[in-house]
Amino acid sequence: MVKLFVGMTDRDWYDYLSRRPGIEEVNFWQPSGRTKFRALRSGELFLFKLHSPNNFIVGGGIFAHASLAPTSLAWEAFGESNGASSLLQMRERVARYRREPFDPRADPQIGCRLLEQPFFFPPEDWIPVPESWAPSIVVGKGFDTDEPEGRGLWDAIQIRLAARQLSTSDEIVRFGPPRLVAPRLGQGTFRIAVTDSYERRCAVTGEKTLPILDAAHIRAFSEGGSHELNNGMLLRTDIHRLFDLGYVTATTDGRFEVGRRLKEDFDNGRHYYELHGQRLIQPEQIDARPSAEALEWHQNNRFLG
Repeated sequence: MVKLFVGMTDRDWYDYLSRRPGIEEVNFWQPSGRTKFRALRSGELFLFKLHSPNNFIVGGGIFAHASLAPTSLAWEAFGESNGASSLLQMRERVARYRREPFDPRADPQIGCRLLEQPFFFPPEDWIPVPESWAPSIVVGKGFDTDEPEGRGLWDAIQIRLAARQLSTSDEIVRFGPPRLVAPRLGQGTFRIAVTDSYERRCAVTGEKTLPILDAAHIRAFSEGGSHELNNGMLLRTDIHRLFDLGYVTATTDGRFEVGRRLKEDFDNGRHYYELHGQRLIQPEQIDARPSAEALEWHQNNRFLG
């Protein structure tokens, strides 16, 4: 059974993103940051519906991850793929939707639905909402593809995507019958999903100060690494820097290792050597734990020893 979710979409958000070609991921955010979105599994479709009187579905994307995050983190991860031209504009919109006085220093927590391979239909391809859609719906509504309305939406999406196949390369056009589709994670989703999988704690020190925590690639993306969760670790910024430079590494048995080169090159590093041999914090989610393949790559290709 595959589900769809139709979320109410701000017209400014839709217009801004639909004009930007080649977007690989978007953050469909909501100003309230109290309740985490749980209506879909990763790989199901999240669709966009404009506010009344435009009662149409105008696009969508593959749902990958949901989070509650400070506005600043959402901006750092997604930038203009939040549907705004700047962090200031995004904060202004959050305040307006919350009906709160705007404070440029504020960093409110917002709800984030992270979508991969987004698509936006031109007006002639907009899909009328199903008959069961009620004017009183504020956030959105779920549909089941085992039911007529849900299957009708699925088929309507496929027809439109198939017609655009020559001008798009998104794997989403290969959906066929209703089924889960593994989303290709982008950099922004990778950053937030890794942060969440480690419960916002540095894998080495347990540090919880979010602004100084980075989602690090174990195998560098520029050298064949992926944005998959098992190629990531959450590290304090200084440790991330040393990890990327090869002065420290993580072993396949889950321990932190500091190489001799740190001392040789800088005649320093006492605080890091105190962490040598420490067991790393592991995500509860098994498929988010560092893969042995990625760790071996770092030890063999990046670690200076």
